[in-house]
Formats: sequence, structure tokens, C-alpha cells
Amino acid sequence: MDHATTLRRLLVAGASAAALAAAAAPAAAQPGSGNVIEELVVTAQKREEALQDVPIAVSAFNQETLERARIEGGPNLVLAVPNVQFSKGNFTGYNFQIRGIGSKLVAASGDAGTGIHLNNAPLIANNLFETEFYDMERVEVLRGPQGTLYGRNATGGVVNLITAKPTDSFEAAARAEYGNYNSVKLRGMVNMPLGDMLALRVAGNYLKRDGYGENIATGNDADDRDLWGARATLSFTPSERFRTWLLFDHFEEDDNRSRIGKQFCTKDPGPANIGGLGYSAIPPVGQIQRGLFSQGCLPTSLYDPSALGTVNSQATLGGLFGALGGFQTGDAYAGKMQTPDVRDIESLFDPIYKSKTDIYEFNAEFDVTENVTMNWLSAYTYYKLYTRQDYNRYLPSTTFNTTPNPVNAFAAVPGYAAIYASLFPGGVINDPQNGARNRFTTSDISSGYTEQWSHEVRFQSNFEGPFNYNVGAMITKYKSTGDYYVMFNTGTGYYQINNLLQTGNPNCVGPAPCVSVDPSADPTRVGHNYYDSYGPYRLLSYAAFGELYWNMTENFKWTLGLRYTVDDKRVTAHSVALGVPGRGPVPVGLQEVKFKEPTGRIGFDWQPDLGFTDDTLVYAFYTRGYKGGGLNPPFSPGIGVVPVPETFEPEFINAYEIGTKNTLLGGSLVLNLTGFYYDYKGYQVSKIINRTSINENIDAKVMGLEFESIWQPIEGLRLNAQIGWLDTEIKNGSSIDTFNRTQGAPGLTLVKSSTASNCVVSTAAAQTALAISNGQVPGFTPNPFNLLGVCTLASAAGAGTNIGGTGAIAAGTNAFGGLVSEGVPVDLDGNELPNSPHWTVSLGAQYTMNLGDWQATLRGDYYRQTKTFARIYNSEADRIRSWENVNLTFTVEQPDSGLEVGAFVKNATDETAITDFYLTDDSSGLFRNVFYTEPRTYGVFVAKRW
Repeated sequence: MDHATTLRRLLVAGASAAALAAAAAPAAAQPGSGNVIEELVVTAQKREEALQDVPIAVSAFNQETLERARIEGGPNLVLAVPNVQFSKGNFTGYNFQIRGIGSKLVAASGDAGTGIHLNNAPLIANNLFETEFYDMERVEVLRGPQGTLYGRNATGGVVNLITAKPTDSFEAAARAEYGNYNSVKLRGMVNMPLGDMLALRVAGNYLKRDGYGENIATGNDADDRDLWGARATLSFTPSERFRTWLLFDHFEEDDNRSRIGKQFCTKDPGPANIGGLGYSAIPPVGQIQRGLFSQGCLPTSLYDPSALGTVNSQATLGGLFGALGGFQTGDAYAGKMQTPDVRDIESLFDPIYKSKTDIYEFNAEFDVTENVTMNWLSAYTYYKLYTRQDYNRYLPSTTFNTTPNPVNAFAAVPGYAAIYASLFPGGVINDPQNGARNRFTTSDISSGYTEQWSHEVRFQSNFEGPFNYNVGAMITKYKSTGDYYVMFNTGTGYYQINNLLQTGNPNCVGPAPCVSVDPSADPTRVGHNYYDSYGPYRLLSYAAFGELYWNMTENFKWTLGLRYTVDDKRVTAHSVALGVPGRGPVPVGLQEVKFKEPTGRIGFDWQPDLGFTDDTLVYAFYTRGYKGGGLNPPFSPGIGVVPVPETFEPEFINAYEIGTKNTLLGGSLVLNLTGFYYDYKGYQVSKIINRTSINENIDAKVMGLEFESIWQPIEGLRLNAQIGWLDTEIKNGSSIDTFNRTQGAPGLTLVKSSTASNCVVSTAAAQTALAISNGQVPGFTPNPFNLLGVCTLASAAGAGTNIGGTGAIAAGTNAFGGLVSEGVPVDLDGNELPNSPHWTVSLGAQYTMNLGDWQATLRGDYYRQTKTFARIYNSEADRIRSWENVNLTFTVEQPDSGLEVGAFVKNATDETAITDFYLTDDSSGLFRNVFYTEPRTYGVFVAKRW
């Protein structure tokens, strides 16, 4: 039986059931009826094939489907594809996760686990979470490792965005939409033939809306949108054998988008005493001491009412500088709770978000012979991003001291009170980056600039005989630079004092002993008064690949694929120069790592004639996937108890998958099933230690099932279901949870270091240090800053000792004679991978009725995912609750005139769902930046096609 021919009478609008169900026209169950929808052809294997013929778990959506199902951009794909997760990330990135595999690492040289492609060209830096889909031929989501044709960083799968190409007839379309939050969306397209050989297609998209929340400090909207995109594609077909197109795609955004959602923190005031030993009876001393035994935020549930508290600033680096300089007495956020509306922020200034991307692509196809085609695809991408926002997103409850706290690091300097008053009149610190403020003020900037070239050449056969092939080679050159700045005025004030004492100029810019204070409002890397993570990165990746296809019989085909990839990664590393005398970046040197790995797949697909189905495809494959390792950023000088490796290892997946795609009941039912098992080696995951992202590797196993179905029992009615079941399990490994370093072990105490990072010592050792700090040991006077030496190693004596049998392994001994450890390792064996819910369920129903020459369609979609964890530790603090989503649309259209009007509701139940969070490091107080789904939106639209 000709499987593709049968599909032409099947009403297929997309590869997944959701795509099928969302198609615009009503369905007919039997061949020969009057409203048959043309099947969707996909290029999941880089050749055109009928969707149900592809032996890969793939979901695909054309533009009409995207609009009906309200799949407006990358984040919405989670609602329509089984076992998919999506969440924004902390540094303007995102995590698109398929079957538990995505990107939970933070590193300039790290790769995503899901490859994002535009017209089959890879996009390393992209706008998937920002831009909206418009004038698309289709969006394909390939689930599972794509180690042959797509290669590197496709261990989870691939999202391939296929734009609509020029045609040989005039076409045009326009769509206007208005919704709540004063949302205005405009889309348009014009397709123009230019003679016999040329055609031009131009499309655009515009979105502007008010914010979902309010900045209650400024009174302005928070998290608004103002973005647009445009695309032009020129096709040139000089002959039947030679076909080309040239594409330019532009995206631009300039608004107040919030990079993160709410900041969660259950304040940690610090223990009331240390093993029964109290703090100093001198109030200013005791107050600072207690703050140095706080970690800032406690590891409580995200859903605990206390989680909308504020960080204990005394446990942060900025708070430490505030104490050292005498600027701040106690916690800057004492007694403060955040507003319960998770959409609202309280920032000194509105967030700034600017993004711009230009993409150029050229594709040429040449029929070398009647049965062999050469394809050349070249792409260039320029990406620019600048974002700036308040670091803590809530204002302090107290002001700086107008006269310095008498307990400070400069108390012994003659006339310090007068120096303080002259530098900081009224307690105002004049910080060039944060302005003149008399309150604790911290902001950050995340910026990036990238360029990427890629070239791919393939030869693809289409012989009549049993053997065919698809072979090629590709090269990708990628370079990026950018900075992540954290700017805090207490640090600037502290260095201004030092500079005045050392050089006579508080705002000096120059060599040591000056700690340069950058005079620019936007930092320029010249200053050492702020944190700057800076390390230009270059990637050179090249590969040769190919697949051989053998039709053993008319309905049984073997596939053998192989790819060999070389990834050469280089980082021009720079040390974090915060507080280091001098100016400008401090180079560490060139870091380089190279990986050479084979990947591929082998398997079969079989189209048996079963009798009880119209068409059936059965397939089984073994696939090996690979994602390159990378380079860890360098530590800040003098920080760290445990040595950090320079590199982290690659990921490897041995994937076993079996599936079947079936058409039944005369074409009225599509039923697809997939089962998979992954042996996952070297899963990459990050944690932030001492203001640096450290990436670790662990092993895991993943298994799951996927069910996709569309059923049209009667004309006009469609029902669809996509159900994913996923089971993930970490197989081995241990890791220290920076959010809970002691793991509740009795006899251990957490202490701040001189750089506001945390370490663990025995409670007895902490008591010894506290007694010295209290002045209770002969030869010492009360001084809270003596505690800052607890985490500093004086010798390697005792290294490797299990402190008190708690599991905390000592790295050495401090000056007080106490053993120092990073913490108690957590046994990860049996834990789930992050963001991997056991169940994802999508259900949909659509009914279309004829009203004369008009058609009315009502559609509803329901989605649910079960609970999951945000981190590998699977603690209660990591748990993310299950959540649901309901979308509704109603459209009325007149097919003959191309006119359509409608209304919609997204997230009809106004669910406030957490999708993920990012845990900061010790020196920031271990708060969690939380990411949410969008609130309920609704509106009306009108569209016209010509």
C-alpha cells in the first residue's frame, strides 16, 4: 500500500494531534469527501516526506494551526508537544527541554540540549522565547537525539522553524488583534512573482502591550512589550535543475521586559546563638556577628507565605561592605515583605531590555543528475542584547547612616567620622553606576554580542533501486562577547574610602594602589568597583555526516547514520577584578578544549499491511547523541575552599526508541505511540559558587511513553490528545547543595567568609571563633570582623577529615584551629532530573459548523503537567507544583473572500504557574529568581487573505 498516497486523503494539518485538531477547515473522515485537507510535508530528515512516513517522533504545526491553537511563540510549544518543558533563564536565556534533556548549565562555552534551527540552519544565539511565529510554513519539533543530520547540541531534540517561501502567484495577508493590557498585534505578508525566475515574499510582525504588573516604586508598568520583526525572501529559479532563495530576517525589541519574575526569599536572621554561646553584649558588634552566621535566605518551599520575604542583606557581599564601611546598621530590608502580586516589582528604575538580531540565509539546490541533488545552505547571524534591572527588585526599608556605625573596618583611622561625612554627606553614596543614593542599591546588566557563520553542503539521492543516501559536511564559526555586571553602591563607597586613604582621590582610575572607580553610568570594564564576568568565547565546529537507506523489501527500510564532529572551544578568560587594585580587565589567559566525537543511529522502519489499519508505520532505532563539554569560568581571586576543574565533560546519550504511526477508520483516526529509554552519561548541571558558575557532570537514565491521537467521529468535530509519561532517575553522584550546606547535621554551623561566600565548620570551632570575636579570649577585643577568617585556610592540616562524622569533608584548617569544609554532600542516586514532570497531558476539541457561505469554529485546549523539581537535589525547596492551562478560540470565516474574525482567551483560569527558578550564590544571599507563565489574556482579531 502506498502510505503517502493514503495520507493525501487523510485530513492532516500537523504532525502532532494538536496540529491536526487545530486545522482551520472542517474534517471529512472518508476519502472522496469535499473538504479534504492537504497533508503536511515535513523535512525532519532534511528531505521532504509525508509526516506519517517519518520514523521519528516529530510534532509539526503550520501557520494556520499555530494561530488556531494560540501557539504564538516558543514558550507555547509546551502546551502542544508531549514531554516538553520551557522556561526562561536568569541571564536572558531559556531552557527548552525535551524528555528531561535541555540546558541547566550556565557557561559561555556551554551548549543547549535542544538545537534551534531556522530553515535547517543552526542558531546558537536566538530569540525563540522573545519573538512570535509569523508567516511560517511550519514549526517542527523533533523529539529525541538527532545525532546524525543535526549533530551537536541536539541531545534532547530539535526545533526547526521553516519560514514560508515565495510562490509563483500573488498572495497577501493581513491580521490585526487587540486584547487586554492594551495589546496590539499586527501581522502581514505579501508574495509577489517577479517574472518567470524571481519571486519576493515580505512579511512582518508587530507587538505592543502594557505590562502584566506594576513597578510600585515608579508607578509605571512592569514587563511590557514593544517588539517587531520583518522578513524578506527572494527566490531565484533560473531552471528546473537549479533553485535558490535568499532570506533576511530582522528582530528588534526595546521595552521594559522583566528578565525574571518575582524574587523569593524566606529571610534567615541567623541563629539566636552558636551552640549556646551568645553574641557580644555590645549591640553593634552582636548585630554584625549574627549576620555573619546567616545565609540570607532559608531553603523553604516556594509556596510558603514567608517565601515572599526579603533577603537578609547582612549575609550578602553588598551588606558586608555596608558593615565594613559603617554605612549600614543591620539588615537593609529589616521587617520588609514583598507585595503578594507576583507580577509586581519594586525597583528604583524600570527594567531595560533591548535586543536586536539580523539573520541572512542563502540556500541553493542543484540537480547534479536526475537522481542526485546537491544542497548548499549558508547562514550568518548577528545578535545583540542589553538588559539592565534592579538586582533585588524591592527597596530597602532603612537608609544609610549619616555618621558611620562605630563598629567598622576604618574605626582606627584618625578622623574617620569626618572623612565619612565629607565623602557621603547625609549618608549618600555617589556611585557612578547606581547614582547618588542613601540606601543600599544594587543593579545588574546582562549583555551579549554574537556572530555566527555556518555552511552546510549535502548530496542527496533519489534512486529507483533499494539504496539511497544523504551525505554532507558542515562548519560553524561562532564568537561571542559580553558582560554580566553586578553593581552595588556599598562596594563603590568602600573602595572610595580606600582610594582616598591610599591615593588621595576617592574616584581614581589608574594603576595600583588605586581600585579604579568607573566614572561611566554604563560600565566600560575599566572599573574594579563592580563585579564583571567577562570572557570572549570562540567556537569552531565542523563535521562530516551521512545516512544510508536500504529498502530491504518494498515496505521495510534500514537506516544507518554516522556523524563525526569536532568542537574546538576557546575562551579568553578574565579574572573577576572586583576590589583588585588597578584598572581594566585582568586576563587569565587563553583556555581551550577540543572534543572529537562520533554519533549516529541505526534502525528500521516497516510499513506492514495489518488489515485492521489503513496505514501503519513501525520503527525502532538506536541513536547516540553528543553535546560538547566546555570551560568553567575562573574563580574570583582568593575565593573557594574546593578546587574547581577548568573544564566540564561532554554529555552522551545512548537512546533506544520504538514507535508506531497508524491511520485507522477510513482516515478518521490517527494514533501514534512512542516508547524510549536513554542511558544518559555526563548530564551537565550548574550551581553558583563564589559568584562563579561551576558545572558538574552526573549520570542518569530516562524512560518514557508518548501517545498522540486525532479522531474525527463526525464531520466538523475533531478530538485530539497528546499524553507524555516520563521517568527520570539520577544513577550516581553526589553534590553539595549550596542552599543547605549542613543538611541539618547536628554539630555543624554555617559561617560567612571574607568575600561573603559560605563554609561549614563544627559548632565547637564556630564557638571558638565567636569567643575570640566577643573578646572573651585573652589578647582579643570585641571585633565582629574576626569571624571573617573562619573560612580562610591557614594550612592543609586535617584535609580529608570527616568533620564529626557528619559527612562534611575538611579541606584544611583555619587560623582558629578549626576544620573547614564546603558542606555535606547530597547523595543524588534515585533523584529525578530537573523540570521533568511524570505526566504532560494535552486535550483538545474543535467543532466547525457551516452557516451558509460562512464557517464558525469553536476550539478549546486543555493542558496539565504534574509536579516537578527545579534542581537535582529534589528538596522541598526545589518542588514546583503541577499546573494547568486552558485556551479557547472562536472564529467565523468566509473562505471565498478570505475574511476571518474571531475572539480568544489564553490561560482562561488565570493560572499563576511557576515554571522554574534560578538560585543565586552565597554572596547574594541565596534568593531564588522565579519564572512564571503569562496571566489570562483575551482579545479579538480580524484577518484577510488575498
